[in-house]
Amino acid sequence: MMSLRRLLSPPSKTRKRRILGGDRNYKKSNAITTLEFGISKEAQYLAQTLLESSSEEARQKIGDALLDELADLAGVDIVRLKISSAHQYHKKRNGRVVYKQYGYYKPGTKYIYINNRTAVRGQIIAPKTFLDTLLHEWMHHYDHVKLGLNSIHTSGFYERIRDLKYKLNSAGL
Repeated sequence: MMSLRRLLSPPSKTRKRRILGGDRNYKKSNAITTLEFGISKEAQYLAQTLLESSSEEARQKIGDALLDELADLAGVDIVRLKISSAHQYHKKRNGRVVYKQYGYYKPGTKYIYINNRTAVRGQIIAPKTFLDTLLHEWMHHYDHVKLGLNSIHTSGFYERIRDLKYKLNSAGL
């Protein structure tokens, strides 16, 4: 989330390069829109099973298995999943939630962290939201390890996620 001060101030050299499209990482991320590996029936099954789960224990077990399978298919290092029962990290302004974080990936630790509870009410997050977050964070891992990118949210990044979901499509995603 960008602050009003940053929006109104002149862009830095880094932001100018990115805005003008001169940043190599940004260009490379945008240029890669598909994944160069197929999806196994096992990955499809695990994704479907994850869509039917709600308990932290089931999500941990199935999520780890899906991450392992994706890593094998993509030829990347395994990343581990840590699920927290804490409420999602969020910020409020004037009593309203203006930002929430479902999960994050830490390249140095090779861990994906996902909060299993909603920001305000503390309810278990919906299975599709959990799976979407897991795939989103795994894509950061894939970008970092396989593509050598400083993984950022570019249109190419979202195209790669869309491609992954499409390949898992027979699982009903």
